[in-house]
Amino acid sequence: MKKVVVHDKMQKNYSYELSEPVGKNLAKDFWPQLTPREMLELGVFGGVYMRDCTNEFPKSWFKHAKLAPEQTRKHLAKVNYFGVNASQPLSVWRKNGWIYREDPRGWFQWYCRYYMGRRIPKEDERQIKRWRNMTRHITQVRNNCRVGDESCRPRQRQAILHWAYDSRKI
Repeated sequence: MKKVVVHDKMQKNYSYELSEPVGKNLAKDFWPQLTPREMLELGVFGGVYMRDCTNEFPKSWFKHAKLAPEQTRKHLAKVNYFGVNASQPLSVWRKNGWIYREDPRGWFQWYCRYYMGRRIPKEDERQIKRWRNMTRHITQVRNNCRVGDESCRPRQRQAILHWAYDSRKI
């Protein structure tokens, strides 16, 4: 097993082991439509979410990623695929108990690490359940928009994209 040591703005000397090959052996009830690299290339989280994590993940994930300039502290809606801000502040995530202590950035950080091969069974189950719950938003877009009409519900489409569903195809 490979050990990853994390040292970024939100975690110092956190480490985890990769027990599965990259992108393989995902839970049978978890079938994301987009990889972390694809999400970063499309534009998610206003381009500020993962800028200081580039040493933890493959360089290829960041080669064409849409990231905000380093000096930018806030989300840039124009960096997101749908050009809108669809993120809640991290403070809201913490208040609602959505943050797992080992993944202080939330679901996407968990997904990146899970995709890389880290497994934490109880947390994986919780996060996959949260991912499945996004289908209610997909249903709302399907019920209210023409297929492929990206101008219909762009904020909801961007939020869906943040959860590895390809909302461009809804």
